[in-house]
This record gives sequence, structure tokens and C-alpha cells, in this order.
Amino acid sequence: MIPPLARTILAALLVAAPACAFGQTGPGVESAPRREPSVRGLAARERQRKCGAEWRALGRPEKEAQGPRWPQYYSKCVRRLKEQRA
Repeated sequence: MIPPLARTILAALLVAAPACAFGQTGPGVESAPRREPSVRGLAARERQRKCGAEWRALGRPEKEAQGPRWPQYYSKCVRRLKEQRA
């Protein structure tokens, strides 16, 4: 539990902190333009979405047969999708 004095100090710091310290921008401050995703990045995102949809569609026994955890399944799935593409 936080002592009352520490809570008071923390509250004062949060109120006094500038808004930009929390990722907010003020008027007249513009963020940097976003880069367009690369072809490789788009392909990786698409593979992750496909593998994720397949993973969610599997039942518990099927997941255990494929690899009980997402990282193992995802690794196998990406390998399979890349082979299909080639």
C-alpha cells in the first residue's frame, strides 16, 4: 500500500507534468508522417492474420497436435505459407 504522503506527491507530479510527456501533442505540434509499409511487411502481416484465423478455428485437441502454443504453431504455419507461395 502506498503511504498517504507518497500518494500526495505522486498526484502533484501527475498534475504538474506537461501533457506532451504522456504522448499528447499540443496545438501547432505535428507528428511525423507515417511511412508506407513495405511489401515484405505487408506479406508478413497477411501471414500472421491467416495463421491467427487458422489458430482460432482449431479446437483444443487439434491445437495440442499442431503444437500446444501459439509461437510453435505460428512458426510452422509461416513456413507452410511461404512454401505454398514459392
